[in-house]
Amino acid sequence: MKKNVLSFGTPQELEAKRIAEIRSLSYLERLERLMVLIEVSYTLKTAKVIQSKKR
Repeated sequence: MKKNVLSFGTPQELEAKRIAEIRSLSYLERLERLMVLIEVSYTLKTAKVIQSKKR
């Protein structure tokens, strides 16, 4: 598993890095990332809101 590294730079540089990373992925890897995003979006949409108790 790759180690996550924080990236610092201008928004344009970071966007260029993301685009280059996505272009380097295979079709299957792109599809897997899309499915993860859809799954997370659906989970957030259907999750019940937990209300904090007022003291």
